[in-house]
Amino acid sequence: MRQILVKVLTQNSDRRPGGIDTIDPKEIAILCAKTADDKKASDIFIFDVQGLTFITDFLVICSGFNERQLQGIAKEIELKLHSYGIHWMGMEGYQEAKWILMDYGDVIVHLFDKEMRHFYDLELLWGDAQKLPWKADI
Repeated sequence: MRQILVKVLTQNSDRRPGGIDTIDPKEIAILCAKTADDKKASDIFIFDVQGLTFITDFLVICSGFNERQLQGIAKEIELKLHSYGIHWMGMEGYQEAKWILMDYGDVIVHLFDKEMRHFYDLELLWGDAQKLPWKADI
């Protein structure tokens, strides 16, 4: 698994000296899922697609109830990862907020409204992928 070298912008005594920390893509995917959960996203799943595609290692898929909530979830994920020095490579669909795709390289986040999620059914498409547990209580 590739490692992402990030500059940690927050000062935390348990971080390594110099403000550099290594966060692997799995941890980034879990951070995205938890951030989406904090913003009341629903039906949140993380798929480990390593070995199934060369495009990415992890997919985070979740739903929101309306455009404003989906945009809020996207913004919060962007801000949370930015605080770790992680920036998206691309984002699509933010204005329409029916399907927002956030590309972080090793992690791709899909934020759907209910209708688009049902129509595209990425869970069926990636049915061979392992689902990762991510909740703190698991």
